[in-house]
Amino acid sequence: MQAQTKKLKKAKNIYFIGIKGVGMTALAQILKAQGKIVSGSDTQEKFFTDKVLKRAKIYFVEGFAAANIPASAELVIRSGAYTAENNAEVAEAIKRKLPLLTQAEALAEIFNQKYGIAVCGSHGKTTTSALLAFVLQQAGVEPTAAIGSAVPQFGGNALTGKGKLMVIEADEYQNKLKLYRPKIILLNNIDYDHPDFFKTPAAYRKAFADFVKKIPQNGFVVANADDKNVAQVIKQCTCNIITYGAFAQSKINIKYLLAGGQGSILNIKNNYQYFKVWQGNKSLGEFKIKLIGEHNVKNATAVIAVCLELKISLTKIKKALEKFTGTARRMEILGKYHGALFIDDYAHHPTEIQATLFALRKQYPHQKIICAFMPHTFSRTQVLFNDFTKSFTNADEVILLPIYASARETKGTVTSKDLAKKIKNAHFIASMEQCAKTLQQSTIKNNVVILMGAGDTFRVWDILHNS
Repeated sequence: MQAQTKKLKKAKNIYFIGIKGVGMTALAQILKAQGKIVSGSDTQEKFFTDKVLKRAKIYFVEGFAAANIPASAELVIRSGAYTAENNAEVAEAIKRKLPLLTQAEALAEIFNQKYGIAVCGSHGKTTTSALLAFVLQQAGVEPTAAIGSAVPQFGGNALTGKGKLMVIEADEYQNKLKLYRPKIILLNNIDYDHPDFFKTPAAYRKAFADFVKKIPQNGFVVANADDKNVAQVIKQCTCNIITYGAFAQSKINIKYLLAGGQGSILNIKNNYQYFKVWQGNKSLGEFKIKLIGEHNVKNATAVIAVCLELKISLTKIKKALEKFTGTARRMEILGKYHGALFIDDYAHHPTEIQATLFALRKQYPHQKIICAFMPHTFSRTQVLFNDFTKSFTNADEVILLPIYASARETKGTVTSKDLAKKIKNAHFIASMEQCAKTLQQSTIKNNVVILMGAGDTFRVWDILHNS
């Protein structure tokens, strides 16, 4: 495969199969900025990436056919969802003996030529990588970045700066981490996931342990010392280790401002969260972010730690943190319907669900919170079933939609109905349309409705909004 990746640098005309995928769109923007001729294809289904590609003037066709691949194509990049068995264009590329790379392989080839910063961990990768890239951009560093969701302030999900730094959201699934050679790693947390690939928690942890070992001695890792798995994994590092946390002994420590007495964690006012950070015994002062939730304070603190190590001034860091408005599908406010606030969130793991609903409860302590959740993959739902049943305590009502199966699954032994039976105030609804109808009839003014999951739960809002 190394010979194939070397051809990426030389290729002038590159064709993408599955170009609307979030990672594929980011990669297409980056390669176009490097002067490549980029085109591709995908299904007719509409995504936010349709607009991103059109804005970037990247040509694509809808529908797959062998004839779509230009005669001038010198290299083909395919989405991991497509193979010669299920896609005529992949089969055609192989038939024509064109160099063929997956999205992750192509991204790694670009990343490994840069001064790479990999943001990894089980939760918070998208928000943290986007926030880090934004702070670096605002500081004038001109980074390149590939993010796993739309970032409104980027006008898409990529940055194509001319500087030496590159920030990526490094996905651990199928152990793609083994492809990357970072100089810096930001490690948020390690919480067992993707049981269809990593058969045990130990196998999952090992993927991260192997990854941090790759950091050269002149690089560094920024790691969440409050996470016991992270604390264990970083013991194997030979590079500089920068730790952060609220509770552990860390070089970077979060100091929360208490609001309203015992039990309150954050000071929330004027739609900002305020918090203080110490570096050892030295106070770095007060920071504020528009993102809500304790988990996002930790994400921001990790970004502060990376930027300080990169010699970005504290003034620039603070100003950029204040400006950042977040990413799509991460506590994204969709609008109001019948006076109820609708929010979209990507949370699909029990820990993420807990953190998101906890943050919502802090933000809206007196409102009724309704959570419409679509579990993602049969394997995750089955293996983490008991954890899922305990994750919705901060929701007043829970709607369970059918499990959103991955492309690699057809069926499982567990259902959303099974989950609904084990969760307080939960009930199963069989379709998006029925869910929208139920919310239309039951939602009242000042309710907070969160549409949650890695699938397309947000379509419920589209149905309501267009009704």
